[in-house]
Amino acid sequence: MRWSNVLAQQVRYMLALGLGFTANVALADIAYITCQNGEELSRIDLAAMRETARWPLPGKPAGVATGTDNDLFTVSAGSKVVRRLSMETGETLSQITLEGGPIGIAFDPRRERLFVSNWYNKRLWVLDSVTLRVEAELPTGLAPAGIAISNDGRILASADKDDNQVSVFDAETLQPLRQVPVGIRPFGLRFAPDGRLFVGNVGSNDVSVLDASTGNVLATIPVGERPYGIAFAKDRAFVSNQYANSLSVISLETLEPEALVEVGEYPEGIDATENEELLVIANWFDNTVSIVDPNTLSVVETLETCDGPRAFGRFLGGGRQ
Repeated sequence: MRWSNVLAQQVRYMLALGLGFTANVALADIAYITCQNGEELSRIDLAAMRETARWPLPGKPAGVATGTDNDLFTVSAGSKVVRRLSMETGETLSQITLEGGPIGIAFDPRRERLFVSNWYNKRLWVLDSVTLRVEAELPTGLAPAGIAISNDGRILASADKDDNQVSVFDAETLQPLRQVPVGIRPFGLRFAPDGRLFVGNVGSNDVSVLDASTGNVLATIPVGERPYGIAFAKDRAFVSNQYANSLSVISLETLEPEALVEVGEYPEGIDATENEELLVIANWFDNTVSIVDPNTLSVVETLETCDGPRAFGRFLGGGRQ
């Protein structure tokens, strides 16, 4: 019997007995996977290793961010609608239509703000995270895509794809701080636990590592073809390579590539559980998510989703904040 099946059976058995389970599975974590083609949202329970709900989500959704108080935020790029949903029921609690090109999204739990990138108009929207009312707009470079907030809540950054740069802001005052040149066509980005900013450059097939507080580029690391999303676990960075159907594994200590992990076809969104025991990767062309053990660098389970999973952003909830 495959190890993935054994693991899933053990988890279900422990849950049925009402016992705790600490190895390889984060009981609190739920994955919320936006599916662009199918215009749905898959809710995946990582303890039971199965999809527990599939909710309609019109407008070609891609961007996603988990919040606090059971709030989930999504961006439907086709209809230009940003929604606040219930994590438990999928019910829309509030929504707004943003004229332009909304795509990336990030939630700031300290200030109850939501940031959405405007692909067409060189801007980030700043929204109230409850009402979704627009509070401000921030200038960026051309075609801002991914957005990230540092773990200490001090710095906000956007990947400006068509200007080959990252825009950096003070997350409290919203004042622009600097624009930092990176590789070719940056798209996804995320802050490491130690505060360094990792940026995936889809045009140059590398990752730029920045000190966002100074603007210094610390390293440029080669990865697979078309790097898209970045997550961190067990002192490593994991980068999803769209065209290579793989994850590049990078040591956070040496900033050297360590390994490649084969996943599904056209991997995009990637996130790590709170305890760093699992990685979840959305495979757009396979209609699956790959569940990867960051200790062994192996796929322990592959689960079906709705059609066209993208999950661009932070999509794991149930205990992150």
